[in-house]
Amino acid sequence: MVDSIDYKTSGVDVAEGQRFVQRIRSHTQSTMRPEVLSDIGSFAALCSVPTKYQEPILVSGTDGVGTKLKLAIALNKHDTIGIDCVAMCVNDVLCQGAEPLFFLDYLATGKLTVEQLEQVVAGIAEGCRQSGCALVGGETAEMPGFYQTGEYDIAGFCVGVVERSKIINGQQIAEGDALLGLASSGVHSNGFSLVRKIIEVSGLTWDHTPEGWEQSLGEAFLTPTRIYAKAVLEALDRFELRGLAHITGGGLIENVPRLFAAHPSTALTAQIQRGSWSVPEVFPWLTQMGNLSQETLDTTFNQGLGMVLALPKDQWEEAQIYFQSQSIEAWRVGQVISGKELVFR
Repeated sequence: MVDSIDYKTSGVDVAEGQRFVQRIRSHTQSTMRPEVLSDIGSFAALCSVPTKYQEPILVSGTDGVGTKLKLAIALNKHDTIGIDCVAMCVNDVLCQGAEPLFFLDYLATGKLTVEQLEQVVAGIAEGCRQSGCALVGGETAEMPGFYQTGEYDIAGFCVGVVERSKIINGQQIAEGDALLGLASSGVHSNGFSLVRKIIEVSGLTWDHTPEGWEQSLGEAFLTPTRIYAKAVLEALDRFELRGLAHITGGGLIENVPRLFAAHPSTALTAQIQRGSWSVPEVFPWLTQMGNLSQETLDTTFNQGLGMVLALPKDQWEEAQIYFQSQSIEAWRVGQVISGKELVFR
């Protein structure tokens, strides 16, 4: 007969879980909105719809950060990966013109290390503050035997709200509209399986600093995904934004055509002018080190454009000035033309 076994000896420490909840309470409280009616620790979160909406439509999105997590774990730096998780969800919801309302996270780990995951939640809270949304709760799962010691996974879920009459779905896009590209902060959170493979075959380490760079590889590639929420929401009141595309997995090739997904016509497409925007140094470096083809770049990375907006051609210059005033570089990167396939020039 074996000795008495409890949950802790099987790998799950309930007391540590309770300590973790107490440690993260200040982070979640820093993100609260007046519409939130519950505190962390309830079985579910309560949130009312802001009263300024006459016919509110809820918009939801969920995402993770992919194998960028491997880099955060390898460098033992966990305070920015939560920003990435929020950004990936919030930027998607934003594409429908929605104001991010609240966010929930899911964390899973082999063994709960309170100090490690508190850093992750601190990053999530920072992402929520940047987005103007509330971190209303989540789930932390301790799963011994499923994840290796020190490993964890993260995913997020965001709900936003938009006035029905102001939903952005691309239906108003017209031939001749300008395409305005908003600068990314780097690779964001897509393509990291390829990034990690390039580092591996090159024989370099994450603490290596390429010639001419001011950061190491690890620091550069851990730069968190840019969150566009506050700047774009204000832009919606200033300009006629007819379509927004978040450049995530699938790169420019897959995401720019999504501007036209709900358009009543099948005869519109985008023409992108190569060289019309500034490309961060990480992309030519990856191209050289991995001998990457243009097709691989177009289908994997954002190449410096985190979002692409469609708007009337007589508004793009003023919009460019506005985004630059919000510390976001912006360029006219193309236009809407007749056709069925994305065109690069």
